[in-house]
Amino acid sequence: MFERIEHIQEISEATNDSLTPELLCSSTPVVLRGLIKDWPLVKQATESNQAAQSYLRQHYNQNKIRAFAADAKHQGRFFYNDDLSGFNFTPTTTTFDKVLDELAEYEHLSEPPGLYMGSTSVDHILPGFRQHNDIPTLADKPLISMWIGNQSRIAAHYDVTDNIACVAAGTRRFTLFPPNQLDNLYIGPLDFTPAGQPASLVDFHQPDLVKYPKFAQAMEYAQVANLEAGDAIFIPSMWWHHVEGLSNFNILVNYWWRQVDNHLGAPMDALNHALLSIKDLPQAQRDVWRDIFEHYVFSPQQQTHIPDDKKGVLAPISQQIARKLRASLVNNLNR
Repeated sequence: MFERIEHIQEISEATNDSLTPELLCSSTPVVLRGLIKDWPLVKQATESNQAAQSYLRQHYNQNKIRAFAADAKHQGRFFYNDDLSGFNFTPTTTTFDKVLDELAEYEHLSEPPGLYMGSTSVDHILPGFRQHNDIPTLADKPLISMWIGNQSRIAAHYDVTDNIACVAAGTRRFTLFPPNQLDNLYIGPLDFTPAGQPASLVDFHQPDLVKYPKFAQAMEYAQVANLEAGDAIFIPSMWWHHVEGLSNFNILVNYWWRQVDNHLGAPMDALNHALLSIKDLPQAQRDVWRDIFEHYVFSPQQQTHIPDDKKGVLAPISQQIARKLRASLVNNLNR
């Protein structure tokens, strides 16, 4: 049905030196074969699932974690229920070792329930793990998370951050789309989502092209890669990605970061504010605001007619200006 699916650009035998500034700021994805093949966890996972689980238990500090369970009939698809009024999975607060125990029990079932630990800070649950399982170039990134589960399907979504996703156990399939495929992916609600980010409503295993006809156009731009334990993939900010865990035991470690200073705001906040204040204006006024945003935000002009010390919020956003803007927003929204 979809003959034009492309493979993602690859670097074979990738090392830490492969993570050049150019790659980490790239606007296209790259597969990094073998980037973490020397991690002790990867070596244990290559030996057996049990060996990997035993290795992880050595680092676990008994902190609680968040896990998600879905009935076997959903075949690992963690998603909405049929009418989008809720979800087809159940969240629970549990312990990491209990999740490992349940995954071990499910390994030999032909149709196991779906179970996974969602994005969880590695340092929160596995102190000491990163001493021997880390990427030097990315070691100072602010958010390093782990996902563990059996076979799963996570709907296509984007992250505002750049991302290097590392497969530490099992096999995963990534299907990526450039940001401009937004309209063809049929994105669900913005404020009620399965995992925090707006997600495609299309079932990639059984796409309904009557209900979602433009999805066929999206697939013309799809890029697909299967990653084994030791491989990684760089996913640029705002690229849509559908992620499947194909093995009965999978571990993914994510490094997330932004290319701007931490004091800058979250773009989603700006979208929410625009929905509140601009979306329902008359068309003529929306057109004017589109031009204003283009002038000040998307193609910002230098404003050379204003003295530098009088530019205020039009100057590069410093921590001081960021605090001023936040205070103004909070004051206005609380009226």
